Amino acid sequence: MLPLRAFRMSGTMNPINVGLVGFGMAGQVFHAPLIHANPNLRLTHILERRGNEAQKRYPDSKVVRDLESLLREPSVHLIVVATPNTSHLEIVVQSLQAGKHVVVDKPFTITSADADQLIALSKKVGRVLSVFQNRRWDGDFLTVRQILEKGVLGRVAEFHSRFDRFRPGVRRDAWREQAGPGSGVLYDLGSHLIDQAIVLFGSPSGIYADVRMQRDGAVAVDNFEVQLQYPNLKVSLHAGSLVCEPSSRFLLHGTKGSFQKFGLDPQEEALKQGSIPGAQGWGEEPESAWGSVTQCNSAVSRAKYKTLAGDYPAYYTNVARAIAGEEELAVKPEQSRNVIRLIELAEIGARESRVVECA
Repeated sequence: MLPLRAFRMSGTMNPINVGLVGFGMAGQVFHAPLIHANPNLRLTHILERRGNEAQKRYPDSKVVRDLESLLREPSVHLIVVATPNTSHLEIVVQSLQAGKHVVVDKPFTITSADADQLIALSKKVGRVLSVFQNRRWDGDFLTVRQILEKGVLGRVAEFHSRFDRFRPGVRRDAWREQAGPGSGVLYDLGSHLIDQAIVLFGSPSGIYADVRMQRDGAVAVDNFEVQLQYPNLKVSLHAGSLVCEPSSRFLLHGTKGSFQKFGLDPQEEALKQGSIPGAQGWGEEPESAWGSVTQCNSAVSRAKYKTLAGDYPAYYTNVARAIAGEEELAVKPEQSRNVIRLIELAEIGARESRVVECA
């Protein structure tokens, strides 16, 4: 195992060699481009079990066909896991036991007990373990954080966060839409929305959820509403697959006014179109997409509120610096473990139609 100082030379960080496990949508769209564009990282290996898409896109990276071969490679120090949810536990265990640092795509694991196992193992072997909660760096979420920190709305009484889509057809070949543990939008999108909420407001005292399968032929959850309970604060999180008319992405009400924001952060679409992460104008929105602050004093006033630029590249920069001992890890595994626990409690609340205490 290489000590942290192995990544330092004359005050400058040496690039950390990365092995990417999985080259499906998450690997192709998110992880590979962000790693490849980061000067602190070097994408040296990609595990793609079939096909040659990885070699076409990243000819300087070595393609391997099995995990064992990748983990035996001594030059690889960071493993990034971008595989189906049910495989996370086994792959992360093997990677940590091989002495590698690990980033795992969200959701962290299927159960909080599995997350506890991985956290304990990472501490035992002394390796960095983080979860790709990239939407902490969405521009609209960064803007909401700024609004709350500045007290623009006074004391916030209601917080609504939605991630809606219009996908009426069930994709039967997509593992996220198949029946089984860890599938469905509660794990897929709920892991983002719940993570954002607890970053803003901390752990709730209770949770209630309505979980449904709304589409014809659906076998996995495709709609949820989760309510998190806090003193003097209502938090409502929602995701749906049959939402054709756009709803607000964020809606906040406070003692001094309201904030409303439509549309999604542009970074995912930019990555799909092949844009280079971190390039000029990265993560910026046009003024037409900005949210608005409404205040009701003697008269109603409404003004545009500039959206901060999104910054997915910041996630991997932080991981690299945490491995080098230069920064505290931004997305700690304990935080993502708590997200999984809240998903578990939400499922209990939905089954039993009751508010579940968050112990």
